[in-house]
Amino acid sequence: MNSIWTESVKKPSFETLQGDVKTDVLIIGGGLAGILCAHMLENAGVDYLLVEADSICGGVTQNTTAKITIQHGLVYEKLSRRYGTEGASIYLAANLEALEKYRNLCEGIDCNFEEKDAFVYSLCDRGKIEAEAEAYQKLGVPARVVSELPLPFPVKAAVQVSGQAQFHPLKFAYNIAKNLRIMEHTKVRELKPGTAVCNNGTIKAEKIIIATHFPIINKHGGYFIKLYQNRSYVIALKNAPDLKGMYVDEADKGLSFRNYGNLLLLGGGSHRTGKKGGNWKELSDFARLYYPDSEEVVRFATQDCMSLDSIPYIGRYSKCSTDLYVATGFNKWGMTSSMVSAMILSDLVQGKENMYSDLFSPTRSVLHTQLFINGFESVMGLITPTVPRCPHLGCALKYNKEEHSWDCPCHGSRFTESGQLIENPSTDDLRRHP
Repeated sequence: MNSIWTESVKKPSFETLQGDVKTDVLIIGGGLAGILCAHMLENAGVDYLLVEADSICGGVTQNTTAKITIQHGLVYEKLSRRYGTEGASIYLAANLEALEKYRNLCEGIDCNFEEKDAFVYSLCDRGKIEAEAEAYQKLGVPARVVSELPLPFPVKAAVQVSGQAQFHPLKFAYNIAKNLRIMEHTKVRELKPGTAVCNNGTIKAEKIIIATHFPIINKHGGYFIKLYQNRSYVIALKNAPDLKGMYVDEADKGLSFRNYGNLLLLGGGSHRTGKKGGNWKELSDFARLYYPDSEEVVRFATQDCMSLDSIPYIGRYSKCSTDLYVATGFNKWGMTSSMVSAMILSDLVQGKENMYSDLFSPTRSVLHTQLFINGFESVMGLITPTVPRCPHLGCALKYNKEEHSWDCPCHGSRFTESGQLIENPSTDDLRRHP
């Protein structure tokens, strides 16, 4: 199902690998994170190659709501408690730099870049909002608490941050990508030390970056237990109001709002992949109730990798792997996280220090409550005696009747009714399917 972004832009095309090649840095994954990594290496004069198993931006990137903001839910109060003011300030600085890089790049690109105020609201807990605003103040961000929003329902309070942005993600990404060294329809089937075995050749590389949304190597890093995936849904409405900003509920299952041209993008209905949730029905019901004169023109869905502690995993793939790097776990905030990934990884593969790398390191502590929840879901998926089974690690798949797909509640792989792979971490189609 195409998103609103795919209808209004022409994608550049790239060659497919034929034969054997060498490069200093291989980037696997042609979403926004991989493209930005390639862009920064190109500007640094580093020899690189980006390969994509399908077409660039054909996965999560084309289904984002494309908010560019430092405001990632109620994250700064949480980070201040867990990592102290210093840790929260590093996270803030990384995302402020990412926002500024977008602002500078978009000056020369026609990608509907617009500065907007961003709001996180709560329907029932003003205290959470005030605590987040206080965390912002301690970090030097002039956030403020407001009690009224142009939404069709009352809120207890919202924290407002000015000077954030939104854009057309594919116009941006395709413009950045058009002059980069990219190969499409080039699937990596096996990774060996310094070598990627693809469908029509091999790639020798000094360093490898895995930017495949969910990491594709299971034997290192423990990402199958450090990550879970979450699906969320979007409908685009015409004849709906211009809300003059970007809005998101602090609750995990809440709604988000932003405008694009004459359309209102309404997001929500989220749930852990493989579980039940509100889906598009929740959004359509909301629109009929609160925007009765509106008309739905398109609907799409996306999938996000969620880390254990609300910080992405960006850096060295694992303690025991060398010259292998990763970017994943963007926690629904893929725009700034993609840019932060490129900032960190482009430095690391060049042997440079990066001031943000320790905080985002994938090898940091995993002792968080979510680890045990992920472990429980994996065990339940493994012992459930039904078919089909996910080829990733053997969990029982659940049928998603809204999207007509087979979804994995353990790690988030998804397959069509006929068994074709839709979402990783699985790299193979179903071996057996109904």
